[in-house]
Amino acid sequence: MMTRLAELGRPRSDPNFGSDLRMRAFLLFLSRQEAFKKFILQFGFFRRTAWRFVAGESLEDAIRVVGEINRTGMRGSLDLLGENVDSREAALGARDNILQMLDTISRERVDCNVSIKLTQLGLDLDPEFCYENLKTIVSYSRSLDNFVRVDMEDSNYTQRTLDLVSRARRELDNVGVVIQSYLYRSERDVQDLIAARTRVRLCKGAYLEPDSVAFRDKRDTDANFVRLMKLLLESDTYHAIATHDEAMIRATRGFALEKKISQDRFEFQMLYGVRRDLQKKLTRDGYNMRVYIPFGRSWYPYFMRRLAERPANVMFVLRSLLRD
Repeated sequence: MMTRLAELGRPRSDPNFGSDLRMRAFLLFLSRQEAFKKFILQFGFFRRTAWRFVAGESLEDAIRVVGEINRTGMRGSLDLLGENVDSREAALGARDNILQMLDTISRERVDCNVSIKLTQLGLDLDPEFCYENLKTIVSYSRSLDNFVRVDMEDSNYTQRTLDLVSRARRELDNVGVVIQSYLYRSERDVQDLIAARTRVRLCKGAYLEPDSVAFRDKRDTDANFVRLMKLLLESDTYHAIATHDEAMIRATRGFALEKKISQDRFEFQMLYGVRRDLQKKLTRDGYNMRVYIPFGRSWYPYFMRRLAERPANVMFVLRSLLRD
């Protein structure tokens, strides 16, 4: 998401834990290498495989995918890929592109909100400048009766992101944020957000975080995910449970049934191209399903991070490249 909606990896006791961690680190390194990008794009299959997870490079491509998603009974959340801009001009350009997204969503009458990252709006440059960009987007979205979700990035940005979202939320009610269950701090953050009636998307998190701030064992991350899910569902605010993990989905459905929480009180969210079968099943079962749909020219780093989240996918891609 995206923040990311992928699973965190295996516990330290798994004999493959160390090798998977090294592979993830290597893939994340490659995601930042322009020379490798130019090399790999020579293989047509690589680009075709990326389109499984990315809706294309243009807004037109993305809106077409949203329409397809809507026709299956699901909602969308559009994410214009790109982050960590290094100039005010780039941040203002991203802001204007997001405003255009909101205009197009409204004009085309698709069921879709937007997801944004604060480093795309200049958080690394000047928090006040970033806040003005965020407020402009949220205000315009409100005028169109839409909603803005602020993605969570790595733990270096957690407090700054929450501070700016909380500030915007005091003025406007159509902005929410993402919380990652692998961070130790997340229970306290969820309690504060519930008290402020801020809408939360709960995910596990997929950045490589130090032991000082995040659970390393998947079992601990899962246990915290369930604990936070229960806090969110019992509140009186509409939240999103973002996972592809069937155990987490069963826990969510079971808790909602036990507490008589109706299906329209929350939604599930998943990534575009991931577990389409499960997305359709939850929709058929009457649950609200929203699909996180990334698009844009910065798709290469995003796709590499998807591979990093599940290193086993790398062999599939490599075998396919050799056959291309």
